[in-house]
Amino acid sequence: MLNQYETVFIATPVLSENQMKEAVQKFKKVITDNEGEVIHEENWGLKKLAYPIQKKSTGFYYLIEFKSPGELIEKLEIQYRRDERIIRFLTFKMDKYAVQYAEKKRKQKETETIKEG
Repeated sequence: MLNQYETVFIATPVLSENQMKEAVQKFKKVITDNEGEVIHEENWGLKKLAYPIQKKSTGFYYLIEFKSPGELIEKLEIQYRRDERIIRFLTFKMDKYAVQYAEKKRKQKETETIKEG
């Protein structure tokens, strides 16, 4: 049975847009190559950090929501640790309430986008 997870990582602010896209593709590939399925992704962009990390005060935030077997998490986090572009990451297993909340929030965002367009 596949569990649903959400992972957010913060990439160093010195990356170009292409370098950031490469990093995202790399981590999505780790997920899909290990029987995972990407459900949703959001680029939160460049944000100010709550406190400096590696002498940096900003970072590129990116969220990926996915389903996968539990063994994948360790592989994904090893890739985060090995990649010098990533300064922080967090992955957590979503319970049924978190899944419902995420779906509700996505639908809400979609209707807002439709209304604006």
